[in-house]
Amino acid sequence: MMDRSTPNMSYKAWRRDPETGPPQYRSRTLFEDATAEMVRDFFWDDEFRVKWDDMLIHAETLEECPTTGAMVVHWVRKFPFFCSDREYIIGRRIWKSGCSYYCVTKGIPYPSMPRSKKPRRVDQYYSSWCIRPAESERGDGQLTACEVILFHHEDMGIPWELAKLGVRQGMWGAVKKIEPGLRAYQKERSSGSSLSRCALNAQINTKVSTDYLRTLETDSTTSSNEGDENEILEVDASSKNSMGKNIPKLLVVGGAVLLACSLDRGLLTKAVIFGVARRFANMGRRL
Repeated sequence: MMDRSTPNMSYKAWRRDPETGPPQYRSRTLFEDATAEMVRDFFWDDEFRVKWDDMLIHAETLEECPTTGAMVVHWVRKFPFFCSDREYIIGRRIWKSGCSYYCVTKGIPYPSMPRSKKPRRVDQYYSSWCIRPAESERGDGQLTACEVILFHHEDMGIPWELAKLGVRQGMWGAVKKIEPGLRAYQKERSSGSSLSRCALNAQINTKVSTDYLRTLETDSTTSSNEGDENEILEVDASSKNSMGKNIPKLLVVGGAVLLACSLDRGLLTKAVIFGVARRFANMGRRL
């Protein structure tokens, strides 16, 4: 649905319309002259995000885990023309495999913050990235760029056709602000400024092996069994003890993006990606 670029950034986006549920989006962004670690911190840093993302009008950390880096954050976002302000309670956490980072964010229930009439709360929200080093598009063969693969969907409570129109009309206007924001962030970091709490949490990652990710791909083509589920839950045991019941399910749902983003540089088949998503969602309901 989009293929645009600037001198130091390229961007491509796709949309999928499932039989049920809101539209789902996948995008690939390539930032020249940027490390995966810097881009990871940049996207996680809510304190700095409010300086470049004019759609984010409020960001607050509600919970954080010093062991896993998992966080619960409260966002309020404004939309240009097709939707009123929306509120989000987001659980998020980062996994690392090799040189790649898998940043999973998901809307979660949070009873201690009751919903209000305005802004309207978005319950169905899933937005996650795979961030990894990449070869520059300048043709020099150097790994001096950073690739970001995004998988996103949310239900803002408006007709989906209207939402699709709004996204299409506003997408490039929002995306093209990211690259200047990243360069400003690089400049601020190079000046030796102190890291925000969000950026510090971005550097606390749960490591998973490439073999484990490939096991998820293999398992997605067969029916899950008790052993598979125990293996997945074992990886997340530390967060269950650290942050109550909200964050552990993030790994269960996050398995879909771990698979969707990691195993090759192309777009995996829809059957594999969304089959794994359904499998992990079903497991989450049983937790």
